[in-house]
Amino acid sequence: MGRSIARKTEQSRKLQKRAEQFIPGGVNSPVRAFGSVGGDPVYIVRGGGSHIWDADGNEYVDYAGSWGPLILGHTAPTVVEAVIAAARKGTSFGASTPAEADLAELVISAFPHIEKVRFVSSGTEATMSAIRLARAYTKRKYIVKFEGCYHGHADALLVKAGSGVATLGIPGSAGVPEEFTQFTLALPYNDTDAIEKAFEKFKRQIACVIVEPVVGNMGCVPPARGYLEALRDITERDGSLLILDEVMTGFRLAFGGAQELYKIQPDLTTMGKIIGGGLPVGAYGGASKIMDLVAPLGPVYQAGTLSGNPLAMAAGFATLSYLREHKDVYAKLDKLAGEVVEGVAAAAKDAGVTMCHNRVGSMFTWFFAEGPVTNWTTAEKCDTKAFGRFFRAMLENGIYLPPSQFEAAFLGAAHTERDVQQTIAAAKQAFAGVQV
Repeated sequence: MGRSIARKTEQSRKLQKRAEQFIPGGVNSPVRAFGSVGGDPVYIVRGGGSHIWDADGNEYVDYAGSWGPLILGHTAPTVVEAVIAAARKGTSFGASTPAEADLAELVISAFPHIEKVRFVSSGTEATMSAIRLARAYTKRKYIVKFEGCYHGHADALLVKAGSGVATLGIPGSAGVPEEFTQFTLALPYNDTDAIEKAFEKFKRQIACVIVEPVVGNMGCVPPARGYLEALRDITERDGSLLILDEVMTGFRLAFGGAQELYKIQPDLTTMGKIIGGGLPVGAYGGASKIMDLVAPLGPVYQAGTLSGNPLAMAAGFATLSYLREHKDVYAKLDKLAGEVVEGVAAAAKDAGVTMCHNRVGSMFTWFFAEGPVTNWTTAEKCDTKAFGRFFRAMLENGIYLPPSQFEAAFLGAAHTERDVQQTIAAAKQAFAGVQV
């Protein structure tokens, strides 16, 4: 792939070497190490709108958006002002504050099936708590997840899918005993027959099905027509709960998330990212008859000192209030995202580069494969080395993409037509040096 500028990396390289002395791999989340794309990881020191700046002064159009939360862009004034005002009153109390109920009411207004919600500090906490609740409610042990769907790093969810239908879970991380995953059934995504057969084999034994309604962790992969409806029908028929993991899609694809877009009503919803406006937060919610099993009302224990942190509540309330008052933002996001995705895809085609793409609203991925990409089996056929070259070339040309072929990219309200045209131009330069 071609390069048009010489990006400085000296300061980022020094910061990485220093961090490696104190932090495993120098990072606090693995993908930040750029292991799957090569090159030096960048150290970001500032953000504004749709742009970020690294420690060497390089400026980028940002399509990661802190992995999705920053739908209003970096340092959105309404969010920054809300956080500052909250911080002046105190950063944490470990006690209840009025802001918790304010944000809870706003979240509930967007999701018809949610009557009560519990805030936590991360998406991982939200999903593990929702599954514990589902098991308590149904008095069953087995859970179903899908290959390529990521629901945080809780032990029972770090599972590799086997080749058979309803294969029992095999741990996907060192340090996770097989006993911890023996009740996890890992199935192929977008395969209705597989889920039918699993429920036949484990009839009245499955507590819940947890799914990303639009997958973002094998790249952006939408549900096949009728797939979510099938999951809803099958779980209802068996008395199992359907959990939609909307940590990534909640308030991103529509104000009411993917369930509004696809008109699916789950039993439980997990959320994160946007509901914290860029601060650490997660949540899970559902009908009162289920949620009232959570302590202190019921026997399902879940707690957290920083749950409902006042800064996160303030940032989330400011973000969601803006989205509620400006729902036309979703049409803008869809339009601009369509332009950038199609523009880069057209540049790849003109250059003879093998690429396909998926997009739902402002979530998207360019896959270096013939496609279509519909599940993990098709996603893993991507040419990850080609993606790495593309990523590095785009970085050289001032475009910051998620540093993995298997992560969704995001466009926000701060992105402009100029950003889109800059991105397409960068892609043309990136593809110029490809040998096909």
